[in-house]
Amino acid sequence: MAVGLGPLPTLHPVPGFELGIASAGIKRPGRKDVVVMRCAEGSTVAGVFTLNAFCAAPVILSKKRVLGPVRYFLTNTGNANAGTGEPGLAAAERTCAKLAELAGVDASAVLPFSTGVIGEPLPVEKIEAALGDALADLSDGNWAAAATGIMTTDTLPKGASRQFVHDGVTVTVTGISKGAGMIKPNMATMLGYIATDAKVAQGVLQDLLRDAANKSFNRITIDGDTSTNDCCMLVATGQAALPEVTQASGELFAALKQAVLEVSMEVAQAIVRDGEGATKFVTVQVNGGGTYQECLDVAYAVAHSPLIKTALFASDPNWGRILAAVGRAGVPQLDVSKIDVFLGDVCIASKGGRAATYTEGQGAAVMAREEIGIRIELGRGGCSETIWTTDLSHEYVKINAEYRT
Repeated sequence: MAVGLGPLPTLHPVPGFELGIASAGIKRPGRKDVVVMRCAEGSTVAGVFTLNAFCAAPVILSKKRVLGPVRYFLTNTGNANAGTGEPGLAAAERTCAKLAELAGVDASAVLPFSTGVIGEPLPVEKIEAALGDALADLSDGNWAAAATGIMTTDTLPKGASRQFVHDGVTVTVTGISKGAGMIKPNMATMLGYIATDAKVAQGVLQDLLRDAANKSFNRITIDGDTSTNDCCMLVATGQAALPEVTQASGELFAALKQAVLEVSMEVAQAIVRDGEGATKFVTVQVNGGGTYQECLDVAYAVAHSPLIKTALFASDPNWGRILAAVGRAGVPQLDVSKIDVFLGDVCIASKGGRAATYTEGQGAAVMAREEIGIRIELGRGGCSETIWTTDLSHEYVKINAEYRT
């Protein structure tokens, strides 16, 4: 039911970054559910991770190892290895050790990632048995196959790619992500991997990823649930024949920052478009806030309201639900007489009540669209924030009610 999400675009290979896919049969025999990614020696790696206190064993391990040197990522689907305690941590270490043994690197150079059902033991033997095939499959052209390999309840793979030329040298940025439910990132996305062949100092790379995540992955929500397994990684392989980016300034940095942001935005919004049971892609924009945080508070109050989300699913312009959400967002001393609310370009509420020019037919016409904009003008200051979300359908309930069956 993905909204406006079609086939993958061209995903340009990134020199120095290879991907290999294999089947461990974790949930279903023959399912391609193990992905190995190899970073060229000397690559720098940055990561952002979930803030959920019950973070998964692979998150704990990857956070310890991200400063490197990092050579391999190991991802499995079908099992989150979360809520598994010390045995889960030992299982993650064991799979990393096996991959390190096969690849001839130190175990500390392998970062694990898992996604799937929480609370079940990681099937270590199945994963170990698939690692040889994944390594044999390594290729810099396997982005599309890897995008499919990391899917869980996703209906379509998600990826984006950008290239730009600096001093006659082509620089590539390519990324993939997965996620469709349990989405309110408190750092990044469910799983995301972005690579570039630029050479970037680790500190600059980390800041670049954090900034991109805050403008993309941290601005999407489907159901308000922050996962135990959220991770997003950015790799700079340094294979492009250009000087190292050592500070956040200059033409090369600016071009790279824009490309990373565009890729991050595209794959983050793809998660929303493929939200579990989604029939609408919804942009919630809040302008005129006194602070950025109060803009976000209002935006998330609207985006997380079950009443608004079900009205969106029904194409019902029940605008009173939006006013109620804005009013309970917790903005101090909110003057409702200064607030205007729009559906698309249609003003539905102004000065504390229904807009004089508004008609039910106007609202119904906007709500019937697959892509809907809700814009709220607070009239308090100069801050603005935008987030992206979905409606709430019967199918969302069905998917999550039957997730383990």
